[in-house]
Amino acid sequence: MTRLATALVLAGALLGTAPVAAQDVPTFTYGPVFEDFGPVADVDMDMALPADAYFRVAFDISEAAEPGEVSRRIESAARFINMHVRAGVPEERVQVAIVVHGRAGFDLMHQDAYGARNDGAENANLPLIAALIEHGVQIYLCGQSAAGLGITNDDLAPGVQMALSAMTAHALLQQQGYTVNPF
Repeated sequence: MTRLATALVLAGALLGTAPVAAQDVPTFTYGPVFEDFGPVADVDMDMALPADAYFRVAFDISEAAEPGEVSRRIESAARFINMHVRAGVPEERVQVAIVVHGRAGFDLMHQDAYGARNDGAENANLPLIAALIEHGVQIYLCGQSAAGLGITNDDLAPGVQMALSAMTAHALLQQQGYTVNPF
């Protein structure tokens, strides 16, 4: 148990309330779109989703995952889709793009290129990337970051697209009605 968790449990006990560990914590589950990625909790909402809700959201990702681990940042796109479809928004009205720059570009490489740069580690992002692309998510790599990191189009996982820059990708996506998700 971390120091913070221990402190919270002790504070709860001292205040006569239930310890944090004993509280009713919502269960995070997968689906309905991605059964292996993007766990979400069901929420009793006060902010209702309009019946005609339509989302066009771009995720900006610059933080790389640890070698061999799934990128929580990339997985956020699957969570976004799962939570909104589960809440009743038709999947075709949830459009997502991912713009990757900086060292996160390594997470978009096919296995041979990724393994060559990470002591043979498996690129755990490849199944996630394939699932996202299968469901219409557009994934762009900043060409400027790629050039600086020595990543070429031939290094990219199937379906990942090279953009001139992350700035360019975001500008073009914005012109298509996408908003940038700040998370």
